[in-house]
Amino acid sequence: MTTVIERDQLFVGGRWRNPASGERIEVRSPHDQRQVASVPLAVEADADAAVGAARAALDGGDWAATTGKDRAEVIRRVSAGLQARAEELAGLVTDEMGSPAKFSLFGQAIAPAMVLDGYAELAERFPFEERRAGLVGPVLIQKVPVGVAVGIVPWNVPIFLACMKLGAALAAGTPIILKPPPEAPVSSFLLAEVLLDAGLPAGAVSILPGGADLGRYLVAHPGVDKVSFTGSSAAGRTIGATCGQLVRRCTLELGGKSAGIILDDADLATVVPQLLDSGLQNNGQVCAAQSRILAPAVRYNEIVDALADHVRGLVVGDPRDPATDVGPVVSGRQRDRVEGYLADGMASGARLLVGGGRPAGLDAGFYVEPTLFADVENTSRIAREEIFGPVVTVIRYRDTDEAVAIANDSDYGLSGSVWTADTDRGVAVASRIRTGTCAVNSVAVVEPRSPFGGFKQSGIGREMGPEGVEAYLETRTVVLPFG
Repeated sequence: MTTVIERDQLFVGGRWRNPASGERIEVRSPHDQRQVASVPLAVEADADAAVGAARAALDGGDWAATTGKDRAEVIRRVSAGLQARAEELAGLVTDEMGSPAKFSLFGQAIAPAMVLDGYAELAERFPFEERRAGLVGPVLIQKVPVGVAVGIVPWNVPIFLACMKLGAALAAGTPIILKPPPEAPVSSFLLAEVLLDAGLPAGAVSILPGGADLGRYLVAHPGVDKVSFTGSSAAGRTIGATCGQLVRRCTLELGGKSAGIILDDADLATVVPQLLDSGLQNNGQVCAAQSRILAPAVRYNEIVDALADHVRGLVVGDPRDPATDVGPVVSGRQRDRVEGYLADGMASGARLLVGGGRPAGLDAGFYVEPTLFADVENTSRIAREEIFGPVVTVIRYRDTDEAVAIANDSDYGLSGSVWTADTDRGVAVASRIRTGTCAVNSVAVVEPRSPFGGFKQSGIGREMGPEGVEAYLETRTVVLPFG
């Protein structure tokens, strides 16, 4: 019998403390509905305590006195702690939100440490202070912490996305309050243990699992100076509106409907497995998923057949099984959403090639068959809206100009890819795609040392790279006297 994880305290201001209420989050496996954990639900009083601890750290605690090199060492200790517990962390995420084990070890557990390592390097060499010549006198340009930050994290890759925000805040010297989602809060307690072991000064980090109400409270809290949100475009618009009204800094990493463009000279044996892995990995619950595949008319049938054959061969089942390719979606509500799109796709006249229903023998879980639609019009809902499930569409194009036009004809602009035997040609096409990231012959659309974010409704601002650190800093000019 599997042990249910019980947590009784919250990580507030870098220390464990009793929650302000007795409310709980009961976490159940999306595979079979067994209880995975019971953890405290953070409430407004917990948020007030976390903001107070962060403000104290910013205004005069040990954290305020650290240098970039000091903070780099802290970040490296956090990275090492996550790496040492990578298998445990991967298992927790698999249990709480259904991520297949073959994806979890790297995508959910090792990749966060890679993100932190990138931030550690940046913290060591970032120009937090620069002297310049001025007309009135010499000036000192200082990059100082933005204030108290809040990082709101979604459930699909909870620790990876938390570390995008955490690493940047730590590098900048900005205290941060992370709000993990109620669907996947368990892994955040392991992160808290790692942070405590890394010896963070008091107040630098708090972790408050909670729902939308807590998120709204934190976003509007008078003691908060900066909000970083990853999630749906609908929620992002609301958060952006609040931050705009309050003149509060914000970074928004929102939805995507990214296009993988297969050019006419591509090697399908190489392209098909990688491109479908991008579209279906983590059960299709990835904001940067290449869920629109653009195929040239001259090879359309060949490409569609190859894609269909690959999807038919995917193993659907228990996410803890290392052989599983596609597990359950996170919840019954999410499955209902995906199934609504399946029905809409079939009604729209798209050709259903594979899937379209629930897999047999997995009735206890929130499963949807990996699904492939062909002959999709780019004006249809399944081509334009983010489904966030194991559904991929194939769209025909006549020439490269039309492929670029179709890829750009989207409300989103988060990621994308181009597949070709000619790298220079691929770069030329990728450079015409209006997305924050576009890969050539690769699904590496999130590069841990480079800025990540989106055009259009995919968001505002960037995470990772020096741009990610800048988002947690303010610029101050000190004018010095001549002489």
